Amino acid sequence: MTTLPNGQPQTETILDHRRAGVLLHPTSLPGAFKQGDIGQEARNFLHFMADSGLSVWQMLPIGPTHEDGSPYQCLSAHAGNPELINLDWLIENQWLKQSELDNFYLGSSKNTLLETAAGRFFAQGSAQWLTRFNLFTEQNSDWLPDYALFMVLKKAHQNSAWMDWPEAIKSRDPAALAEAVERCAEAITTIEFIQFVFFTQWHELREYAQKLDIKLFGDMPIFVSMDSADVWSRKDNFLMDANGNCEFVAGVPPDAFSDLGQRWGNPLFNWDNMQAQGFSWWISRFKTQLELFDFIRLDHFRGLEACWHIPATSESAVHGHWEPSPGEKLLQRLHDHFHQLPLIAEDLGLITAPVRALRDQFNLPGMVILQFAFDAQNDNLYLPHNHHHNSVVYSGTHDNDTTLGWYQSLDIVAKTQCHEYLGHNPNGALDMPWAFNRLALSSVAQLAILPMQDLLSLDSNHRMNTPGTMQGNWQWRFKWKQVWPGLATDLAKLVRLYGRHPD
Repeated sequence: MTTLPNGQPQTETILDHRRAGVLLHPTSLPGAFKQGDIGQEARNFLHFMADSGLSVWQMLPIGPTHEDGSPYQCLSAHAGNPELINLDWLIENQWLKQSELDNFYLGSSKNTLLETAAGRFFAQGSAQWLTRFNLFTEQNSDWLPDYALFMVLKKAHQNSAWMDWPEAIKSRDPAALAEAVERCAEAITTIEFIQFVFFTQWHELREYAQKLDIKLFGDMPIFVSMDSADVWSRKDNFLMDANGNCEFVAGVPPDAFSDLGQRWGNPLFNWDNMQAQGFSWWISRFKTQLELFDFIRLDHFRGLEACWHIPATSESAVHGHWEPSPGEKLLQRLHDHFHQLPLIAEDLGLITAPVRALRDQFNLPGMVILQFAFDAQNDNLYLPHNHHHNSVVYSGTHDNDTTLGWYQSLDIVAKTQCHEYLGHNPNGALDMPWAFNRLALSSVAQLAILPMQDLLSLDSNHRMNTPGTMQGNWQWRFKWKQVWPGLATDLAKLVRLYGRHPD
């Protein structure tokens, strides 16, 4: 880290050279179960990437989700999603039998089979595996015991939120917790085993990616879910009382995309308490993510400069106010601890000069979205001629329509601007989404990320998420038959043409 004349820190950019990547959540991989996992199909996808010249795999948060499946409201800021575990790996290690898998309903949760594997592991596991398990639990003792107990208690209370648990365990009475730990010791160890399996499989996947010169790019929501092990175990880190009651909750104010803003409902941080503890909660959180990923996108980066406080009684985000956050002190502490922070700022939406200053002070790459560029203003920051090299360019994100679907929905004014900017006859056919794929790859931005849907030329029926809706999200999956012959070769030519090929 170097220092500016005013004494502020400045780091070299983490985007050291031009790269191209793909946005695909592991749940969207092909496979027999209700969602994709990190087994052989993930390795097949890595080979497709390598053949295509793509060297960054970006995905959504990989934590355990609630019933709605949203990866942005996880049960833990540390734990991995058990549904991403590959069961064939358990069979290979003889902790699961093929007959048990054959009799399993592929559309249901994997928990039953994972519990079966846990029992066999502790009954028959080798000394070497048991030593590895014990080392894992020791190395993750800052979060794993609370998470395991939280999940066991949640199951015991019919999956209800911790705010609805009996008072003694809701408020973490020491005697009640000690009794629960003793009574549920086996179930707690099973949860720890499941996390051990997840992290072991993930590290094997990351090592496989490294051999192919592919970096894994994760996503960290700035806020955590109210119903999570993190909030239940450390209420002092959040603006709430002992029962989980909040005077204010998180969200964003009205903007061009929503007249009512967005009321997320997450608990807000008790920054004073976090800062008094040296931001240890954040250090622990980043430690876990940096074990999993090469790059991390911080969702809602502007929350490090100020958070929108919405009265908990308000049904919308209209009536709120900004409260400052100690983002500079937090980022400085993280840099001091990790020396380099491979962080990319999600700086979309209402971004003020102080937010941009905080981002630039630590030389963090920002994001530019091509779908946001065509509003008839040539000073639009998302138009390629306004891009900056220290940024990540996207055709669209998981929250956008597919680029083909977006283009098909444009009015004649926006569509004409799009044609003229790309040098096409306004009355002629435009090859979408490949015109945008090429536009992103040609940008001066050091990293270009293309959603898998745009590589496959898919329409709105293949959208991953529609913000503000509760049904039909997070379910999209691709099939290998959608990958036409020659796609990897043609893509690799474009990636090489625009100087993004790892070779």
